[in-house]
Amino acid sequence: MILVAGEALYDLVPQGNDDALQGHAGGGAFNTARTVGRLDRPVAYLGRISQDRFGERMVRALTEDGVDLRAVIRTHEPTTLALAEVDDDGVARYRFYERGTSATGLLTDDALAAVPDDVAMLHVGTLALTLEPVAAATEAVVERLADRALIAVDPNIRPGVIGDEDGYRARLQRVLARSHVVKVSQEDLDWLHPGVPGVEAVRLLLDGGPTVGLLTRGPNGALVVTRTAEVAVPAPRAKVVDTIGAGDAFGGGFLAWWDERGLSREDLGTIDLVVEATAFACLVAARTCSRPGASPPYRAELPA
Repeated sequence: MILVAGEALYDLVPQGNDDALQGHAGGGAFNTARTVGRLDRPVAYLGRISQDRFGERMVRALTEDGVDLRAVIRTHEPTTLALAEVDDDGVARYRFYERGTSATGLLTDDALAAVPDDVAMLHVGTLALTLEPVAAATEAVVERLADRALIAVDPNIRPGVIGDEDGYRARLQRVLARSHVVKVSQEDLDWLHPGVPGVEAVRLLLDGGPTVGLLTRGPNGALVVTRTAEVAVPAPRAKVVDTIGAGDAFGGGFLAWWDERGLSREDLGTIDLVVEATAFACLVAARTCSRPGASPPYRAELPA
């Protein structure tokens, strides 16, 4: 099973020039789990979900997409909100309303108690590595599973919600030291290693532990980076409606492809396999960008 740990929240997207908002269920982990489920791979979501109306909608969405809910913790705290401001190119920027809300309140003991026994891969990132107490809980889950599962990390850095930069960097370094795949954007690298060229910056992250780095480049696809090589992977053409959930779809697509072929973390040393998985991830992300909100494609919509 693939376990995805982190936040489930609601994206609020302004419509036109008026004050109307359209809501989409989202959050990095929530989107990634739905992607894996829609791609017909066994997946569970670990995180807190509110019992309010938004939370009930998210539970229904996860269920409809085949996501196992055994690791979900329900709470009376309200759903975490993200105001997504989309520019003319469809690129989204976020402002989070997270204090005293569902996603960020996950405690370490609750998280560890919820971890299923049959986890082969773990995906973590975004707010779940940033805000307390969920960040401490997520790190504990990584530590619990690192000796037996493939660990994939997507920092998906949100500088506006990082209160303790030194603490965040230290936690990310510890998590990367226990991981096998790290997926980053150029924006992530500009914050982590400002002024350092992309491939070189990814290799600085690999020095901390991961075997493979995946640098996403939007319409230009992605770069597969190892300690000794890099391979450019083009993205298929897509008419972009917005980019909400595209990075999450990429990460979910990569793990789904890897799982579909029965591969493990030991196989990450074969760069041709990583390139194939990355090409599939680019396709999944492109299809997600072609429709509004974080709505990844189903396996039946994609080539065999």
